[in-house]
Amino acid sequence: MRVLADPLRARIVTLLAGEALCTCHLVEETGARQTNISNHLRVLKDAGLVETEPCGRFTYYRLRPEALDSLAERLGELAAKARATRGGDIRRPCP
Repeated sequence: MRVLADPLRARIVTLLAGEALCTCHLVEETGARQTNISNHLRVLKDAGLVETEPCGRFTYYRLRPEALDSLAERLGELAAKARATRGGDIRRPCP
């Protein structure tokens, strides 16, 4: 979740949800510098959210839906737990 908290990375993920894009497309869409986009793509790739596809001298990036499914499942579990404890008086006492 921390990886997606950055506004530019969130924008990149949103753009990649629609189609595979290369760095030059992402620079054009976001207005960010190429080095900045490349750094964010590396973070997303290291987190397992995107995969690469070489195409000639360009590299296309695409989202890994299974990684997003896993994140959505974890968030759903947290929401269910929060719902279950919301109505009760469950709290840890202070020392």
